Amino acid sequence: MERVNAVTFKGTPLTLVGPELKPGDPAPDATLVTQDLQTVRLKDYFGKVLLISVVPSLDTGVCAAQTRRFNEEASRLPDSVRVLTVSMDLPFAQKRFCGEADIDKIEVLSDHREASFGQAYGTLVKELRIETRAVFVLDPSGTIRYVEYVPEITQHPNYEAALNAVRALL
Repeated sequence: MERVNAVTFKGTPLTLVGPELKPGDPAPDATLVTQDLQTVRLKDYFGKVLLISVVPSLDTGVCAAQTRRFNEEASRLPDSVRVLTVSMDLPFAQKRFCGEADIDKIEVLSDHREASFGQAYGTLVKELRIETRAVFVLDPSGTIRYVEYVPEITQHPNYEAALNAVRALL
């Protein structure tokens, strides 16, 4: 399934591969890679409130700022909440970034191997093979409660709306 002109990058329309998920949808499973090259399943994170921050590349200003912001916010959330960042960056680049940026309250995972997350969550940009910018909030049962596909990839997500969705589940 492809969604043509679903988002833009600096004004250029792009195609997203996968479904457009909505609140109330069951959260799909996906296979991701940790920074130490272990394969993990997204469903293994179900059971807690889950905020998933999706970024095109940690080596860009907005993506770095988004990841830092959610890392900072995670320090103020209870243990019943997990915050993940997903990108197509290689695990080695993610590990370097997290070390340099003191990212220690969230888990940063890579979708580079199979693009499993991007295809399941509708965040894979066909033309660039990167993730689009998006945020998902899942309840402990694995149901999506909040979704934002940021229409222009270079813009920030609505942080407060995502955090309010998390707080509403506590």
